[in-house]
Amino acid sequence: MEQNNIDLNVLEKQMVENLKKLREMGIEPYKYSFSPTHSVRELIEKKEEFVDKEIEISIAGRMMSERAHGKVMFIDVKDEIEKIQVYVKKDIVGEQKYLAAKLFDIGDIVGVKGKLFMTHSGELTIAATDIDILSKALKPLPEKFHGLKDVEVRYRKRYLDLIANDESKLVFRRRTEIISSIRRFLSERGYLEVETPILQPIYGGAFAQPFVTHHNTHDMELYLRIANELYLKRLIVGGINRVFEFAKDFRNEGIDRTHNPEFTQVEFYQAYADYNDMMNIVEEIFDILVPGKKIVYADKEIDFTRPWKRVDFFKSIEEKTGFDVRNKNTDELKDIAKRLNIDLDGKKTYGKILDEIFSEKVQKDLINPSFVINHPLEISPLARKHREIDGVVERFEPIIAGMEVGNSFSELNDPLDQRERFMKQVEERQQGDAEAFQMDEDFIDSLMYGMPPTGGVGLGIDRIVMLLTNQHTIRDVVLFPLLKKEK
Repeated sequence: MEQNNIDLNVLEKQMVENLKKLREMGIEPYKYSFSPTHSVRELIEKKEEFVDKEIEISIAGRMMSERAHGKVMFIDVKDEIEKIQVYVKKDIVGEQKYLAAKLFDIGDIVGVKGKLFMTHSGELTIAATDIDILSKALKPLPEKFHGLKDVEVRYRKRYLDLIANDESKLVFRRRTEIISSIRRFLSERGYLEVETPILQPIYGGAFAQPFVTHHNTHDMELYLRIANELYLKRLIVGGINRVFEFAKDFRNEGIDRTHNPEFTQVEFYQAYADYNDMMNIVEEIFDILVPGKKIVYADKEIDFTRPWKRVDFFKSIEEKTGFDVRNKNTDELKDIAKRLNIDLDGKKTYGKILDEIFSEKVQKDLINPSFVINHPLEISPLARKHREIDGVVERFEPIIAGMEVGNSFSELNDPLDQRERFMKQVEERQQGDAEAFQMDEDFIDSLMYGMPPTGGVGLGIDRIVMLLTNQHTIRDVVLFPLLKKEK
């Protein structure tokens, strides 16, 4: 496309003009490669090894500022988070290089060779012996002196957010560290990392509506997985006694502070364990993620010291509301919800109403890490019935800062009971619950061959990253969150 056909503002026109002038000088503004010897961080950390030692080094990064004084220029070059001053002198780099450097714009990617010294004011600086353009920017950086503040632009154009806001880079570095720590923890304890299908002929493992797609060759409807649980438990049946997967899951649901339709979970399963064992493992994982035991989130100090508090689902509702919701029918629960000023927002089933009452009246006040235990059987179709208490299952949800960050069961391994639970879900689907489970005959068939006693856990990576980086929306910890189309 011809440049004059593009609607350019004044700065953009100047940048395009500088591109043209560089090419007229015989300089190609888009190089194929460059070989930095060090990162800026390495130079800062090891400056004693290089300052005034006549050792030639090279760095590459984005030009963030420039100050020209006759035959001398000072520019700031930033590689990732760290930046360094570069001293460019015409008599050292030569006339052509110096004239070319004067055509560089803020935002250009440059390569610098030179020697490290300290200025009289104590600033670490590279005295350039050579400088070159590696990639010419043709748009100015947004609000380059103040950081990118426009939230919509930050999410829609994450690359600009990362250029302008070091805090965002640090969040995503921390995200990688969190994932690596959990992966290392599980691997060191003998868990095998696997991959299970994202395209599934039957979706299951959670209450959610799926995204639907179509496979042309087989002429079959498929679903993006809402959970990987049922496939991982098939592997337990197959004799892989400890298994885990970092999974992208997809749920066709609303978007809010803690929900994005595409999100990341780690699920892990251990044969011959139950939900008590899995509580210990979750606490151990957070011991590693929070070595100091305490963090601040939303101006509240959160203490991860073990053991975490155990919160009984039914008892906590009664303590908070004064209502004993056990053994109530659906109409009675609806009446209690109404008296508690809880908007059920179309929720009709017994289990969903109970869950909403708990979420509104108990969960939001659980700030320090807590395990909510003894959930009603009706909302836990994959969990074993409690060995001592009627009507509840062996399940826990870790709640931190009022936010659910996971789910765990003593896994149901009785195929006849599992079939009965699925049939109940089919009935609820027929009554209009679009999130109810589908019947999965192959999964039931796998249980018929015998699954050992098993404990399983799913942890929401995005929400854990929110907590440990003090971010208050999931969009700040997902690099490219789903957004509406631009108007």
